[in-house]
Parts: sequence; structure tokens; C-alpha cells
Amino acid sequence: MPPSPEAILDYVLIDPDRLQRRIAELGQQISDDYRDKNLILVGILKGSLVFMADLMRHIVVPHTLDFMDVTSYGAGKRASTGDVRILMDLHLSIEGRHVLIVEDIIDSGHTMAQVLRLLEARRPASLRVCTLLDKVERREVKMDIDYIGFPIDNVFVFGYGLDIDEYYRNLPYIGVVKSGVTLSESDENYSQPSAG
Repeated sequence: MPPSPEAILDYVLIDPDRLQRRIAELGQQISDDYRDKNLILVGILKGSLVFMADLMRHIVVPHTLDFMDVTSYGAGKRASTGDVRILMDLHLSIEGRHVLIVEDIIDSGHTMAQVLRLLEARRPASLRVCTLLDKVERREVKMDIDYIGFPIDNVFVFGYGLDIDEYYRNLPYIGVVKSGVTLSESDENYSQPSAG
């Protein structure tokens, strides 16, 4: 069994109220920007699931959903390898659609850059990115991010969709892991969950 969240939590970085206020703001901004457009939200699994579920409740324009499962973390790796693998592709065609990629966190940018290249080749009407967390200090690939929930420092975070060994995604806040906490070497998301 994994330790309790309290045992590994150094401090709460973003509390539930602050999260929900910012997500409501993002939903309003996206609704304004996509009025009268054929919008599809593309969530990057698994980390974006909680954020996307809350975000879509605040998007008042009609939209559809699809998902991709993408990894750039090899087994036993603590950082993105830059070698992106598509574990599950989209089910819907995005040709001629206005596509908004929804991500939990972007750090190095390698994964997102490759996802953008892949989807751009499918001729969407537009292609933008919305991320809950932006760890810009770790960026290795230059990119424009259209909607950012919170810029954060280079800390190891968990909760609200972001996991450690697949646990803790259900927490209503985003916390910082205590330094010195030993985590599983086999966790593909050890360094930071999702899109690197």
C-alpha cells in the first residue's frame, strides 16, 4: 500500500478553492474564444482527466471530447526521454475542427511538441494547448501555450490528476512531495506525470 498523502506532502501548492476559481476563469476564456466554432477537446491521459472534467463544465459552447494516451517516460526513467510513444490515438477525425489539447502539466515540452506535430498533420482548423500547470523552468522545446492555469517552479507535484505510482490522482489539491521521499524506480511517471 502507498503511504498516506500526508506522509509525503511537504506543502499544498494550490488549494481546491484556488484551483476551481482558475479553472472557471479558463472555461470562460475558452468559451469566449471558441464561440461559433466546432470545438473538440483532446485530453492527454491519464493526468488531464480530473482537470478536463472540471474544465468542460465551465465551457458553455458546444464541444466534443476525445483522448490520447501518450508517454515519453521509459520504464525506470525519472525524466522524459524525448522518445514519444502513442499508447492510444484519437477516435474522432479532427480535420477541419478547432482542436484544444488539454494537459495537466508541461515541463520539458518534448511530448507536447511531438503531439502538436502529429495533430497538425491531420489538418485541423486550429490547434491550441491548455495546460493546468506550466513548469517553464524545465522547458527544453520552445512552444506557445495558449491557456495556462498556473506557472509553477521546478518542484515535484502530485494530486488533482497527477500521480505517484498511479496513486493520489483523486486529491482535490496539488501538493509538493517532501524532499527525500523514496518513490518506486519502476514508476514511468517518477519525474513528473504526463506530457513532459
